[in-house]
Amino acid sequence: MAQEENMTLFEHLEELRDRLIKTLGALGVATLLSIIVARRALQLLIAPMGESKPVALHPTASIISYFKISLILGTVLAMPVIIYQFIRFVVPGLTSQEKRYLYVIVPGATISFALGVTFAGLVILPFSIKYLQGFMSDIIRPTYSIDRYISFVTSVLFWVGLSFETPLVIFFLAKMEVVNVQFLTRSRKYALLIVAVLAAVITPTPDPFNMLIVMAPLVLLYELGVLLARLA
Repeated sequence: MAQEENMTLFEHLEELRDRLIKTLGALGVATLLSIIVARRALQLLIAPMGESKPVALHPTASIISYFKISLILGTVLAMPVIIYQFIRFVVPGLTSQEKRYLYVIVPGATISFALGVTFAGLVILPFSIKYLQGFMSDIIRPTYSIDRYISFVTSVLFWVGLSFETPLVIFFLAKMEVVNVQFLTRSRKYALLIVAVLAAVITPTPDPFNMLIVMAPLVLLYELGVLLARLA
């Protein structure tokens, strides 16, 4: 611990560089592996459009969209390495007991992110795309470019996946004694307000029903985080 505390600024920057290299390396390998299933994932993501098909407005639009899908899938696969490298940099001097929590946090963060991406892809997007396609469809024909559509989709997948990390973030903060159960309980009304704002930002439509679809799991995730903080 003393050695960690006495590290110079340059040593911290070197450690940051090394951990970024490992993180980017894992993300690169995972993205390359994800190329194998990216086509199938793309078919699932454009399925909510029904019989309509997105169009490519420039020569590289299709391949860029293909790699965006590979990147989001690669992020899911590389999440164990990403979380591990982040924690080891933020909290370098872990005791042997604290290191054991990594065996819970690292796979838990991976599963949480994957569940968030799955929830966004199978629940939020179908409702959202159906609503957007039907809005003023009597006077406007919805035709989407593939690059804009995939940018929209990957943004929703990423942020919903990230929001599913909330319980583990709360657990981690509780272990660091940054927050406690009493604080989280007193702050519940503010948390609900923040959840409502996040749901409004994440939800791609002004439809309150779609907003509630996002809010409900976020509220449950916060309550799960309070329970984990109690255990911490």
